[in-house]
Amino acid sequence: MGTTPPRPAPTIRVERAQTGVRIEKRLLKVLRALADYHDLTLGDLLEGIVLHAFEGKPPFGPASRQRIRELKKIYGFDLDASASHRLVEDNSGGKHDRARR
Repeated sequence: MGTTPPRPAPTIRVERAQTGVRIEKRLLKVLRALADYHDLTLGDLLEGIVLHAFEGKPPFGPASRQRIRELKKIYGFDLDASASHRLVEDNSGGKHDRARR
């Protein structure tokens, strides 16, 4: 007697909003690469991370955490959770700063 494969979870309809959040440049590169690695959109990846965080659950398993370590090296991303709430914008001549002049 064979086993029946599990049914996929039913989809959930939502309304999404376009947003213009600003995020640290290297962090964004790591997130985009990670989304691509998992064949997700950046928005889907962020939604998953936040939904897991809201429940106090880790969003990534060992293989994904290893991939994140590799991507952080590739993109020179050296921040960790201790940097949270301490990041400030560097307005020392980036393209957004020049546009305001």
